[in-house]
Order: sequence, then C-alpha cells, then structure tokens
Amino acid sequence: MAPGPASRVARTSPGFGLGLRSTHYRDFLEAPQPVDWLEVISENYLVPGGKPLAMLDGIRATYPMVMHGVSMNLGAVAGLDADYLRQLASLARRVEPLWVSDHLCWTGAHGRNLHDLLPLPYTEEALRVVVRNIGQAQDALGRRLVVENVSSYLDYADSSLTEAQFVAEVARRADCLLLVDVNNIHVSAVNHGFDALAYLDALPAERVQQIHVAGHSDHGDHLIDTHDQPVAEPVWQLYAEALRRFGPVATMIERDDHIPPLSELLEELDQARAITATLWPGEGERKAA
Repeated sequence: MAPGPASRVARTSPGFGLGLRSTHYRDFLEAPQPVDWLEVISENYLVPGGKPLAMLDGIRATYPMVMHGVSMNLGAVAGLDADYLRQLASLARRVEPLWVSDHLCWTGAHGRNLHDLLPLPYTEEALRVVVRNIGQAQDALGRRLVVENVSSYLDYADSSLTEAQFVAEVARRADCLLLVDVNNIHVSAVNHGFDALAYLDALPAERVQQIHVAGHSDHGDHLIDTHDQPVAEPVWQLYAEALRRFGPVATMIERDDHIPPLSELLEELDQARAITATLWPGEGERKAA
C-alpha cells in the first residue's frame, strides 16, 4: 500500500516551471504565460554578451529563474574548474536565481569535457571527492548547491552503496540540497531492476528542493533519458509518489529535443498541477496568464 502524504516539509515552493529554451523566447517576451518560474541552462549564458544574454535579461524581468548546469563535473578527482566557477558566480549575480543546480556525476577528465552526464561509482572514495567538490562550489557561489540524480546504463563492480544511499549521504555530508529527477529514477530502475519507490524512501525529504519531470525513449529491454518525448504514465505515477513523500515541491517539465509548441508543455505542466492539487489541496493553482 502506498504511504499517505508526508508531513509538510518546511520549505517555500515557487510553484511550477518550465525549462527556458530559445524556441520559446518570443512566447515569453510577447505575452504573460501561466508559468511560475523558468529554469535556464547555465552554460548557455556564460558569455560576455550577445542575443542569449539579451533574451535572458528581458525574460528575467518578468519570471523568477533558477540556474541549472551540465558541466560542473562534481566527480572530478582533481577538483572543480576555478574559471568555470567564477563565470558561474558572475552569472548568478546577474540572474539572481532562486537556486543553482548541477548533476551528481562526472563529465570529463584531464581537461577534456565528454559532454555527457556519466554515473559515479557509489563508493566511500567517490563520496569524499563529491563532498569536497560540492563544498568548493558552495564556497564560490556563496549558497547551497542543489544536486540532481542522473540516469544510468551501467553499474560499477566496486560500488558498495545503492545509488539512493549515495545521493542521501552526499546531501548529508555536503549539506547541500537535492533536485529529484523522477524520470531519471524510473529510467535507471527499469535499466538496473531496482525498486523506484525504495529509492524515493531513501532520500531525505527535508533536502528536496526541486523535481524534474521529463520524457524518455523506450527501447524495449532498456530506456534512454532523451528528454524528447511527452512524460510517460509511469513517470507521472512516480511523481505522485514523490509528492507523497516530499510534499508540494517545486516542479518543472524538462524538454530538450523535439521541442513542441509552448502550449503542449503548458498542458503537461497543468497535469503536474492537477496531481499536486489532488495530494496537497491548494497547491496546484495555475498562475493567471
């Protein structure tokens, strides 16, 4: 039997957001949209000027934003790139985001960026590296970092913890917050055969700052986290279970390819609102357009 709604965690949620993509710049600049906040990919705006920053400044005047990175490389044994952190901190001063997030993974080694979010071994050694690096990032940014679980397609023989145990321990030791991607949990649970609900149960509810909901590609015997499809029904079901455990957490629909008209994403966002309102009455109202 699924657990009942957990006690409300002491956090303030900004509501329901979308990832800001260039395809929809004009939509957000020309008319108010029923979106409470927007998430921007940090690396798209680490530039000294030009159209992306101009668009960002214009949209930021109306919508609160969060910054989401894809190349911090929290698993880097050599530590984080100081120049990257300085650029990120400068962008954060410009955007004044509600929070800054990145992925619990490694993205390259020896100065080479592999442009992928690669899973870590879940070991004590990796824990020490990640916790040290999160501390470096938090010092540079002057704020707590929000870290996201990634999808994965392989296991490490040396892992001594489950992924959920590793994520929870990182959050505790680094005193950081969590971005729970329920699509990534579903994808990895199918690929590796673990219990997605047990994964949710292992996470510290008080540290969950945000939830990502996204689509994936189904290849029969495995799933791939492509972010190019509508949200699948099993992911919506897992989202509801996450809300039961964590409360009405800030939720975002994530779409990175085959990007549809904004109206289609707003329909998905309304589905997230409806699920939230069912479990937490009064928490799913749609912002007036």
